[in-house]
Amino acid sequence: MLKLIAECGIDMARWPTAKHFTSWLALSPGNKISGGKLLSSRTRRTKSRAAALLRLAATVIGRTETALGAFYRRLDSRIGKAKAVTATARKMAILFYNTLRFGWQYQDPGANHYEARYRQRLVSNLHRRAKSLGYELAPVQAFEKGVS
Repeated sequence: MLKLIAECGIDMARWPTAKHFTSWLALSPGNKISGGKLLSSRTRRTKSRAAALLRLAATVIGRTETALGAFYRRLDSRIGKAKAVTATARKMAILFYNTLRFGWQYQDPGANHYEARYRQRLVSNLHRRAKSLGYELAPVQAFEKGVS
């Protein structure tokens, strides 16, 4: 944390929003668009020590039982370690920015809370998609009780 403050400073007014801050750190996607077609959305290469610190912290937090750790592990299984590190570092940069700029405090809800919210979001999306196709989803337990 102190090294990150040493690199970025404590005056976050230099960046109007957290998106500007993550872009400065080269942790946001650099969309290359030509003719309305997305050619690439890779993050830029950087020698920023602040970005390197956040990436290192992201790899370490991936092994913890926190909400950020659960986020890292979910992305790691889906898109790979490198992209998961970048995404988690970006999320941590936003938290760092909001803490210094607005004085917000981060209360970690824990991995179980994150997993429950993620599951709830998946189920609600499935219900919405099924409804748009003219179907209705029912839990497995309720269906088995109705059949027997």
